Amino acid sequence: MKRIKCELMYDGSRFSGYQSQPRDRTVQQEIEKALWKIHKKTSVKTHASGRTDAGVHAMGQVLHFDTPITMPAERWARALNGELPVDISVKQTEEVPETFHSRYSSVGKEYRYRIYRTPYRDPFRTVYAHHYPYPLEVERMKDAAKYMLGEHDFTSFCSTKTDKENKVRTVHDISFIEQGDDLEIRFTGNGFLYNMVRIMAGTLIKAGNGRLEPADVARILAARDRNQAPQTAPAEGLYLWKVHYHSTFSCHPVPGDLHF
Repeated sequence: MKRIKCELMYDGSRFSGYQSQPRDRTVQQEIEKALWKIHKKTSVKTHASGRTDAGVHAMGQVLHFDTPITMPAERWARALNGELPVDISVKQTEEVPETFHSRYSSVGKEYRYRIYRTPYRDPFRTVYAHHYPYPLEVERMKDAAKYMLGEHDFTSFCSTKTDKENKVRTVHDISFIEQGDDLEIRFTGNGFLYNMVRIMAGTLIKAGNGRLEPADVARILAARDRNQAPQTAPAEGLYLWKVHYHSTFSCHPVPGDLHF
């Protein structure tokens, strides 16, 4: 058996999330359907770095699977793309040791949240960025973000549906990129809880529109109560951008900037 690691991208707008569900279309189901065809109607289980919710996109999701098929590892990308629908694409594949696990070998992730601030809604960007037609003071958002950096218990910033008991995570960096009416917030950390990035983004938006003082973030963190944080930002603005591994399990870098 060989273990194959895949790096893929997908448009999440027509999926009910990444993880398989009984009646809804998901990314995992489409990947495993493609593998089922390649393996001549034999089921192959995949393991991903983590789940993404309905409507959330990915530029650098990572999964692995084990296969008895003898084929050069780099050819798996072409084989899979020949069977996958147009809203999923495998960027690259490589063989890895059996000690590699897409989820448990990860040492960090980067997410990006995209906002466009035109006074009108753009129908060509509706499912790829969050439309926010009101003023945002980015400097206030940056001040609020400083309180999120470092190691904290992020209970206030995760969904009550999470199955994780340990809610301590480390956020390494939050940066803001502006291009005209477009604003992109980049989050990097050692891991993120269910809905954590979207709740953080919603909180930063509240700070930017003046409805929340930046220093209130410290109070929200200390409360360890989801009810103390603002509402979750919409899914369409969120991208799983990159999953980080030690050099032993390297992945190719994602291009730095994409227009939206």
